[in-house]
Amino acid sequence: MKVQELKINSERLNGRLNELSKIGKIGDTGVCRPALSSVEKEAFELVGSWMEEAGLTVRIDHFGNLIGHMEGKDPQAPLLMMGSHLDSQPYGGRYDGPAGVLSAIEAVATLKEQGIKPDRSIEVVSFCDEEGWRFNRGLFGSRGILGKLDEGDLQRKDQDGVTREDALRDFGCDPKKFQESQYKSGSIHAFLELHIEQGPVLDKGNLPLGIVSGISGPLWWTVKLKGFAGHAGSVPMAMRQDAILGMSEISLALNRIVRQDENAPTVGTVGHVQVFPNSRNIIAEEVTFTIDLRDIDQNRRDAYEKQLRQEIRTICEKYKLSYEIQEDTNSEPRYCADWIKEIMHGESKQMGLELPELMSGPFHDALMLSYACDYGMIFVRCKDGISHNPAEFSSPEDLALGAELLYRTMNKMMII
Repeated sequence: MKVQELKINSERLNGRLNELSKIGKIGDTGVCRPALSSVEKEAFELVGSWMEEAGLTVRIDHFGNLIGHMEGKDPQAPLLMMGSHLDSQPYGGRYDGPAGVLSAIEAVATLKEQGIKPDRSIEVVSFCDEEGWRFNRGLFGSRGILGKLDEGDLQRKDQDGVTREDALRDFGCDPKKFQESQYKSGSIHAFLELHIEQGPVLDKGNLPLGIVSGISGPLWWTVKLKGFAGHAGSVPMAMRQDAILGMSEISLALNRIVRQDENAPTVGTVGHVQVFPNSRNIIAEEVTFTIDLRDIDQNRRDAYEKQLRQEIRTICEKYKLSYEIQEDTNSEPRYCADWIKEIMHGESKQMGLELPELMSGPFHDALMLSYACDYGMIFVRCKDGISHNPAEFSSPEDLALGAELLYRTMNKMMII
């Protein structure tokens, strides 16, 4: 099918993506933009200027979110929110997050150029610390505006010992004024997010876009095992309390558990490990590591969690280790609103596209917004499904189609 002529400006959108990628650039195509860093602040200044060009009034709230506001004909009506994030992984790509923020800005810029004033107000947001790697807990900005921060969030430290609270203050935010930046219940009509797929489904199907049906529920743990340090050359194997052995067996057990049903989308990952005392000739006394368990089926995830807890208990008894499990994130699967998906299907057909629905394994800021309002997501194909890697790539043509669908969907949803 032939795609209709686009209203959005593809050259402007992709030019801005390329320009933004220079901030925090690593290697030829990679990006490292830590949340609440001077690098992200530089990105905010640039993207904020583009928001202003699009007719948005710009502010940074006390959670570290960059927000652009366009007043609607009825300022009292619940607003339409769009966006994603500008922070990246430490070894990340240029599209994860920024594609959504800049496509939303492009949609609003096109609205302005068309001379259309929305019935309801529209906001474009780059949420603070979606990725979660700097302070080991993500979705900070989207949790913050909904009053869903956890006790201890501000005391979390990065690898240099900087607390999130200090980072916020250095960024120009005031944690004592969080309440001023929270959104009242019912004030958000709906949330739209465009994002690269971060998986291979669209690429394998030779499809430029997909309509998201829901987001898998993530369960994040930090697990600490404690044994006893000893000389690596003299303590007999049978007498050791080796925390690394315990961690290794738990990692293998997680892999076995999540692969019980090869047709299920369940995934489990040990992604971050710290060892003490971390010497080649000392038996590890303490190991702290993360577990990431995700599934779209809540009952199956609950069953796998129960199995994993039993495995940890059994393995620690085997090696005479003590253990602690800290729950960092626990969210059930969240499904996209049928009425928003219907708009997307209708508009994509008008564009000459027949799009599939697919699940999201990765979580997004949309996951948190789903607790406050209906939400919809558009996925853009990425080459070979690669993400969280400098090789991450989405074509200018696919990104333009995604931004166009976002613009058309926004047009339908901004009407009261």
